[in-house]
Amino acid sequence: MAVTGGTVLELGEAGVGGVAVLSGGAVVATLHLSPWRTSATAVVAGRDWVYGARRRELTGRLAAEPAGTARLRAWPTSWWRSRWAVALDGTVLEVQHAAKGPGARRFLSGGRIVAASGRTGGRPALPTLHAADGVPLDHQVFLLWVGMVLDRRSGSSADGGGGEFGDDGGGDGGGGGD
Repeated sequence: MAVTGGTVLELGEAGVGGVAVLSGGAVVATLHLSPWRTSATAVVAGRDWVYGARRRELTGRLAAEPAGTARLRAWPTSWWRSRWAVALDGTVLEVQHAAKGPGARRFLSGGRIVAASGRTGGRPALPTLHAADGVPLDHQVFLLWVGMVLDRRSGSSADGGGGEFGDDGGGDGGGGGD
């Protein structure tokens, strides 16, 4: 089973302004990844998002919303089997490993695949996400980031980085400031 139709996102080259998220060669979002913490910020269609780790959950909120809130969440349903679930504005998806290799996952709703992650064929092999029609771009970028965090946690990222996921003391990744 695979996603039919829809949108394919892939990471572009990292630059001063962050990492471009591309769809069909056009920039549709920008990620600013923290190299030391499980956090990031994203600009998606002009909206600023804050991603972070909180109490064994990955969270996403609009930057204008109060710290501690979460529109988007991902949490482990089984640490032993590396099973996860994701809630996108209340819609819960089951996360399954796909047989294609490291970084390959399926995101299912009611048994139907709504998105699938993988890697580009180049060097380095960069994360991709293929989402079905109707999945909002904000949700797609969050799923792409969740996949990257899970890859880093399992040590299957393209750079070979490992690292343990958990509450890294960084709150929701907002960084504070003025």
